[in-house]
Amino acid sequence: MKLLTGLIFFSLILGATGLFSFLSEAVGGAWDMWNAYTDMREANYIGADKYFHARGNYDAAQRGPGGAWAAEVISNTREKIQSWMGHGAEDTIADQEANEWGRSGKDPNHFRPEGLPDKY
Repeated sequence: MKLLTGLIFFSLILGATGLFSFLSEAVGGAWDMWNAYTDMREANYIGADKYFHARGNYDAAQRGPGGAWAAEVISNTREKIQSWMGHGAEDTIADQEANEWGRSGKDPNHFRPEGLPDKY
């Protein structure tokens, strides 16, 4: 009985630790997405949209499953809002491809436009 109680107790502790880790990653991932968004606005560089999509998703996913989850939720929500506002379906598809590219761990520089300042 003591063994069973001990196993249940430790599984609850490990589960709480895993949840805390996931939430921490998710918050960090949301912060990465915000940083990519603010950099995109600051750069105001034509043709850099997909790069910043890929970079934000990449940075968030590098934090772990929680970061990847946050990036996916934020990206999907953003694209749904834009589609409701009448933005083109082609642009939404291209944005989602860049989002998935970054989340999968592929190099976001694939979408980097020539001439974008090194700061970004």
